[in-house]
Amino acid sequence: MIAIIAVAGLGKVAFAEGDTASKKTIILGTSADFPPYEFHKIIQGKDEIVGFDVQIAKQIAADMNANLVIKDISFDSLLPALDSGRVDFIISGMNPTPERKKSIDFSDIYYDGKQSIMVRAEDKNKYKTMDTLKGAKIGVQKSSLQEEIGQTIEGANLTSLDKISDILIQLQTKRIDAAIMEEPVAKASLTDNTAIAKAVPVTDINGYAVGVKKGNPELLDQINKTVARLTKENKVQEYVDEASSLVNGQQKKLDTFSFFWKYKTYYAAGIKYTLLLSVLGVIFGFVIGLFIALLRMNRIAVLRWVGMAYIEVLRGTPMLLQLFIIHYGLAISLGINFTALESGIITLSINSSAYLAEIFRAGIQGVDRGQMEAARSLGMTHTQSFKTIILPQAIKSVLPAIGNEFITIIKESSIVSFIGVADLMFQTQVVRGLTFAALNPLIIAGIIYFILTFGLSKLLGLLERKLRTSDIH
Repeated sequence: MIAIIAVAGLGKVAFAEGDTASKKTIILGTSADFPPYEFHKIIQGKDEIVGFDVQIAKQIAADMNANLVIKDISFDSLLPALDSGRVDFIISGMNPTPERKKSIDFSDIYYDGKQSIMVRAEDKNKYKTMDTLKGAKIGVQKSSLQEEIGQTIEGANLTSLDKISDILIQLQTKRIDAAIMEEPVAKASLTDNTAIAKAVPVTDINGYAVGVKKGNPELLDQINKTVARLTKENKVQEYVDEASSLVNGQQKKLDTFSFFWKYKTYYAAGIKYTLLLSVLGVIFGFVIGLFIALLRMNRIAVLRWVGMAYIEVLRGTPMLLQLFIIHYGLAISLGINFTALESGIITLSINSSAYLAEIFRAGIQGVDRGQMEAARSLGMTHTQSFKTIILPQAIKSVLPAIGNEFITIIKESSIVSFIGVADLMFQTQVVRGLTFAALNPLIIAGIIYFILTFGLSKLLGLLERKLRTSDIH
């Protein structure tokens, strides 16, 4: 499990001497579903990201005389964020393995944590040694030390997932037999139906350290000073105890409606971003798609080939891959740093434009050629004929397909949660991590998505009927 602190230019920009008013901003990025390291908690009516790693991050920021801003990012996206220069150092459950040391530098160890095996309560005595796990179905967090440990277990069938909450659901629903977790995480996640087995994973690497991108010794030096101070003052264990006490009492069973009402602010914020992404994605996709459709039908072979290549590449590659290339690839290779929201809008727009281009092409080619000839015979130019006669009819005929693309974008916009955009799916995952509820957050998200898409479908139906009526009259 990784949390990230991003410091834009920290270590490269010096503070003015004696200037404490104008502080540098330090951005902490984390996948906050990892209690007691980092997790969401409602405190005095407000959602906050807390945990002992967050406390350590605050101390690092304080020692740097910097303001700390926390951003919750999908676990899989944390390391790319470091590589692309969007973040400057990593903290939280990062074990300094030899393989990782080839890619990044590590600070001194700030916490020694043990590994454990979580099982269902009825299986507690079944797994007494690591040998009893041979051939078992084991859940681990993706790209973690636990995944490496699982790979060493003979015949083990690993299920690697991003979030601890997903691993717990796999355990509860009997899709896996056991899960490998850090001991503090396992203790924080215990319920009446789960237990920590007697089997203890064997590993030489238990300590956690702060990871820093290579080539930043000044920042690493500063972090080591903070780690040394906290270790000397025995502050880290104090933070662990405080965070563990905050975890207690998070689980509370509610019916679906009560659950929604309690966490409605999360869903409302998610709906706002989902609609924003979808609307802008379709608008920009409409404009780009129409342009690409014209290239696709152009008489000039080179332009026609460009249009075809654009469509085939975007339709032939996953949208998630396109998102990562735009958000991280451009930053790494060209230094173009879009915000997460900008990257999401761009990805949805260009992906949608490839499909809309083919929809427009079909609509334009579906208009009878005689209409163009009739318009030209009346003295209209080719451009005037296309704009006033052909295009309106084409759009009218493909309106249902355009509506379907809009509905598809609403659902596919959920991929932006991987880079930290707080859309509906992202907020659903936040609520799952906050409550440890397996089903209710997903049911509510599903209902909301259905309401959005069903409502849009009905509005498009009304528009189609209105256009048909105008044709009759």
